Amino acid sequence: MELLHRATGPVATNVWVLGDPATREAIAIDTATPSVAWLTEALAARGWALRLVVSTHRHWDHIGDNAAVVAATGAELAVHALDRHGLESPDPLFAPFPIVPSVPARELAERDEIRFGAIRLEVLHTPGHTEGSVCLLAPEERLLFSGDTLFAGGWGRVDLAGGSPDAMVASLDRLATLDADLAVLPGHGPRTTIARELPWMQLVAAERRLIR
Repeated sequence: MELLHRATGPVATNVWVLGDPATREAIAIDTATPSVAWLTEALAARGWALRLVVSTHRHWDHIGDNAAVVAATGAELAVHALDRHGLESPDPLFAPFPIVPSVPARELAERDEIRFGAIRLEVLHTPGHTEGSVCLLAPEERLLFSGDTLFAGGWGRVDLAGGSPDAMVASLDRLATLDADLAVLPGHGPRTTIARELPWMQLVAAERRLIR
């Protein structure tokens, strides 16, 4: 698997692209605005066909170019069922530009598997930031795409619509049980590892509350 990355948009959203050079199939995660031009150019340069766009959650800074990318590539769009409404009827809270609605062709659920060629992702439902937030685990590559559930040194906001401190505590507790060697590729900010975040995650789990 080959991994491409770009931080884009007003809040530097991480856009991730996973490609299988053998089958030339690819998956994009969180196609923020602006990413369509970079993404289509990167795909064309490698001769890859984009099969799926996955939104880790429904917030505007992760879904802004969904419709444009789907139109340009013919890829399908996937999101957890509980966040579907936020793609079809976006809430552009704080967005500095309009957010175009997008229509998911696939609804994700806990333990779903996404597979194209050698790419295999397991869906982990990790609510807290939104009701339908997900992380995507690539077990063979030892990667966790954590969206806005887990960052280097912290977690996503729980004070926006759909947020829940209790649900975030439960999700962080769950992620703390994953293999420590997993690299964490978040929705914003630098990469980290489960091992690096484990001390504070275990404290959150033990206290049953979010602790800064």
